[in-house]
Amino acid sequence: MTPAATLDARKRSAFEHARAGRLADAAADLQSVLREAPRDIGALLLLGDVLHASDKTQDASRAYGSALQAVQLHEGPVPDGFQAGLQRASTRLGEYAGQYEAFIESRLPTAARSARFDQSVRILLGKSQIYLQQPTKYYFPALPQIQFYDRTAFAWADGLEAKTPAIQQELRNVLADHAAFRPYLERDESRPHVKSHDLVGNDDWSAFYLWKDGARVEENCARCPVTAAAFDELPLDYLPGQAPSVLFSLLKPGAHIPPHHGLINTRLICHLPVLVPGPAWLRVGNETRHWKEGELLAFDDSIEHEAKNEADQTRVVLLFDIWRPELSMQEREEVTKLLGAISAYSG
Repeated sequence: MTPAATLDARKRSAFEHARAGRLADAAADLQSVLREAPRDIGALLLLGDVLHASDKTQDASRAYGSALQAVQLHEGPVPDGFQAGLQRASTRLGEYAGQYEAFIESRLPTAARSARFDQSVRILLGKSQIYLQQPTKYYFPALPQIQFYDRTAFAWADGLEAKTPAIQQELRNVLADHAAFRPYLERDESRPHVKSHDLVGNDDWSAFYLWKDGARVEENCARCPVTAAAFDELPLDYLPGQAPSVLFSLLKPGAHIPPHHGLINTRLICHLPVLVPGPAWLRVGNETRHWKEGELLAFDDSIEHEAKNEADQTRVVLLFDIWRPELSMQEREEVTKLLGAISAYSG
């Protein structure tokens, strides 16, 4: 008998055992088949069914999961005869996941969990995915993967937040001048627009700069003296010709900033929400925060992030960038020199 014929005979034997209720014998036959043909979709599905019927749900989960993986690796179309079994496998995997989640949640109530541990549990249960730093220009290694920073980590946060009412008044004076804000993403006709999207050249997302590309915008600072002075003692990431940026960032009602990554991971982006007239949110990785007037948010923009203003009025935050606190003074100087050299080379 050929090897293929031998495998077919074992699969027929397994099927007969399963139909007769001899589940242990069926499982033994199928495991024998899979030792020689580990990607046999039919054998994996039948093994999952046999183990499910034997109340061995964890083993059944592995068999069903392997069947679905084998489908991904299968060359050519999967035979129609497998479709019902694959659907059954998918359904049962969902049921097992629900049972597992219920068990974990019963042992570790959400209310008793710390924020970081809760995030780890959500990832374990497949309810959140892992997001990592992916800057588009420059990556500095061995920095912690923190999405949102605790505002209490910054000694200057309270002082800045206390200035919110005065900053709001200066902002309202600027908003009265409709020409003061320009699109945040300005169109550069000298470059191709392969990755362009609806917000390029669109004032739905617009900016009023106090610092731009590492230089003070003196005229705008004069219009907002309290706001400008608030940054005299902050650890802004001074990179000649590049950073910091300090600006009022405006999102009109319904405006959505799509998911994207920042240029570098040696900075944090900070938001002081100044005008938040209704629901508006910022997602960084697998965490979503709603802006609240006067409450600082600091986050790593090299991790995928997006934002939306769901209110029926304009949302404005005071946006600025600072050095990541984990970088030593020597490292900051080195990064400054390197990014300066890259800028000089590219012109």
